[in-house]
Amino acid sequence: MGKRERLVAAAGEMVYRQGVAPTTLTHIAAAADVPLGNVYYYFKTKEEIVGAIVEAHVEGLTATLAEVERRHRSPKARLKALVDVLADRSDETALYGCPYGTLATELAKRADGTDPHAVELMRIPLDWAEREFRAMGCRGARALAVELVAGYQGAAVLAGTLGERELMAGQARRLRRWIDAL
Repeated sequence: MGKRERLVAAAGEMVYRQGVAPTTLTHIAAAADVPLGNVYYYFKTKEEIVGAIVEAHVEGLTATLAEVERRHRSPKARLKALVDVLADRSDETALYGCPYGTLATELAKRADGTDPHAVELMRIPLDWAEREFRAMGCRGARALAVELVAGYQGAAVLAGTLGERELMAGQARRLRRWIDAL
C-alpha cells in the first residue's frame, strides 16, 4: 500500500473512531507512519483528506452493493443480503456507529451547509434500495427505501450510543422479516 493509501486508511479509521474535528494531520501522519511533511504532498488540507475518506467510503459501498447484486438473484434476496452485511459489522457499529452515517451526520452539521459528500453517502444506499423495492414491484419504493436505511441508521445510532451490539442483530432480524413480508 502506498503512502497516499495509508494516509487515507489511517485518516478514515481515526475519523470513524473519534470524528473529523479532533483528528489532526499530525495524528494521521503518525498513524499512517508517514512523515508529516509528506502528508502535504498528497493533501494540502484536512478537507482534502476528508474528501478522500468519503471517496473511499463511496467506493467501498458501491463495491459491496455490486457484490450483493452479483451473489443474489432476486431483489428481496439482495435487500436481505445488504441487511446481513450491515449486521456483520455490528461489533464495530456498537463501538462507533455506522461509518457512513456518522461521517455523513458530522459533515451535514457544518456551518457552511450540508457537504455534497455527505449527501452521496446516504443517497447511494437509498437509491439502490429504491431500485430493489421497485424491482420487487412494491408501491412506494422510495418510502420503503427510506424505511430500510432509517431502520439501520437508527439502530446504528442506538447501538453506538448504548454500546449494545445486540441492538444491531435484533434490528437486522426485524428488517429481514419486514422485507419477507413485502
